[in-house]
Amino acid sequence: MSNETRKPPKGPMGGHGPMGGGAPVEKAKDFKGTMIQLLKYLSSAKWLMVVAFIFAIGSTIFIVVGPDILGTATTEVANGLMNKATTGVGIDFDKIFDIIMFLVGLYLVSAIFQYVQGFIMATISQNLAYRLRKDLSAKMDRLPLSYFDKTSQGDVLSRVTNDIDLIGQSLNQSLAQVITSIVQVIGIAIMMLKISWVMSIVAFCVLPVSGVLMIAITKRSQKYFISQQRSLGFVNGHVEEMYGGHTIVKAFNGEEDSLEKFSEYNEQLYNSAWKSQFLSGLMQPITQFIGNIGYVFVVLVGGILASHGEISVFGLVFTGVGVTIGNIQSFIQYVRMFNQPIAQAAQIMNMLQSTAAASERVFEFLNEKEEEPEIANPVDIHDENGKVTVQGTVAFEDVRFGYTPDKIVIKHFSMFIKDGQKVAIVGPTGAGKTTIVKLLMRFYELNSGTIYVGGHDIKDYRRSDLRSLFGMVLQDAWLFNGSVKENLRYSRLNATDEEVYEAAKTAHVDHFIKTLEHGYDTELNEETSNISQGQKQLLTIARAFLADPKVLILDEATSNVDTRTEVLIQKGMDELMKGRTSFIIAHRLSTIRNADIILVMNEGDIVEVGDHDELLARGGFYANLYNSQFSEEEE
Repeated sequence: MSNETRKPPKGPMGGHGPMGGGAPVEKAKDFKGTMIQLLKYLSSAKWLMVVAFIFAIGSTIFIVVGPDILGTATTEVANGLMNKATTGVGIDFDKIFDIIMFLVGLYLVSAIFQYVQGFIMATISQNLAYRLRKDLSAKMDRLPLSYFDKTSQGDVLSRVTNDIDLIGQSLNQSLAQVITSIVQVIGIAIMMLKISWVMSIVAFCVLPVSGVLMIAITKRSQKYFISQQRSLGFVNGHVEEMYGGHTIVKAFNGEEDSLEKFSEYNEQLYNSAWKSQFLSGLMQPITQFIGNIGYVFVVLVGGILASHGEISVFGLVFTGVGVTIGNIQSFIQYVRMFNQPIAQAAQIMNMLQSTAAASERVFEFLNEKEEEPEIANPVDIHDENGKVTVQGTVAFEDVRFGYTPDKIVIKHFSMFIKDGQKVAIVGPTGAGKTTIVKLLMRFYELNSGTIYVGGHDIKDYRRSDLRSLFGMVLQDAWLFNGSVKENLRYSRLNATDEEVYEAAKTAHVDHFIKTLEHGYDTELNEETSNISQGQKQLLTIARAFLADPKVLILDEATSNVDTRTEVLIQKGMDELMKGRTSFIIAHRLSTIRNADIILVMNEGDIVEVGDHDELLARGGFYANLYNSQFSEEEE
């Protein structure tokens, strides 16, 4: 089948969905719920995460015990210097060397553990990003066309690219840091208490202050991270829309309006990004400042304990028996190390906020309502030899449909079309002509009524089987970046080269293809701007020929070609339509004179049915349309 389905083109200045009116950014949603959902997504890698966390814990433990061992070396040096002055026995360098070599070994093992943990976390985070992209891609195929009618293409693209990239990068950094920070805090606290509980109390006093400030900043900044990701989607959507329609924008001098709209979205992105980054950036300097204040008090208390053995506060005497110079040196390092996980916690909260904001958008897309599920036992359209057995009969039984509940465009439509009949659908713009064929292929679900193809309700088929029965050519030709041959083969991927060439000849495009620089291997660029609009239309018609469908749908298929080419195409179509049910939507009524049935539609209703001569003889709505068209041409 020729894949011509795409969402209706949006206006260059407005668009629809989030882009259309510059809708206000929503406030932050459920941070906790989003993170739980993200962790559930990571559940398949839980054992790999456990291994990564074990290596992170091991690496952290080796780092935590390092200062204590180094303090032993410092004490050994200090005692050696004192003994040198009193007993003449100097520093035991052999013992110090052993301590240092042991310490080097610890740090080396810690570095190896960190490397393994980093490798595992990078694997987990990128596998998650891979799965999310795969799931989003699969989700797109399951979403109804109505979703894409109301959603900006750029916004969807931003979820697949920017949001998932952000999730992968931030999780790679934050997950390991979370466990590392927790282990560091616990391990350092134990080591500090081991050295001196008095100095530890002074150091621990900074925790409540830092914690309260981080919570306050996090709550304040989260809504701006949500706003930042959403605004980024707006900017991407506008740029994609303007670039895709840049010819129209220039033709109608819309550059100024486009720039104004871009400036509006860019200003929203700037404001939300600036506020989110500024507030999150406050965390680290604030926690560092509070940590440094605590560090000053720890040094003061430690010095007093080392020199006097006790300290008096408000009449209470606290002793520090056994506190040595090495202990103070170790404790000072621990205080500095103790501030690091607190500062890292600030960074982690920053990353987790970004992750939550991006994850909300991704899961919001994944949770969108999908097309109605397929039935349990669908009708098989093939026999045991793989040949299609379904006939091309089509019946509409009291069909009623509207894109929105308050705007019904098809009202109580009933019609039976025999296999092989050529049916033309005519009527003014908005009468519901194109909507009928979209309903035929089940791009939209009916409000009420039933459509039968081959004697079966279209809901009794798999969607893929149903759509394989149709060949579609729309007025808006769609081709992709690839060779001419690849574009033609898109309707039937297993077609041979000979079948491709034959379809091209039947559609009268073989000659023009051979005039291209590389013939059938000519590469079409991303915008397919290296061939004309009429040539694009010819290629899509040839693609429909190759599909060899049971039912043809031609929606203004010859509107973009010249009169001479149209005559050639019409001959090829007449040959192709023999023995096939065909639906032809046309505005030029001269092209459908030989149709078996002409359905005349107006405001969603069939107002007249008959062949060309019958309808003209009646002198009704069709005759008025036909005569007015020729009178306009004469004028």
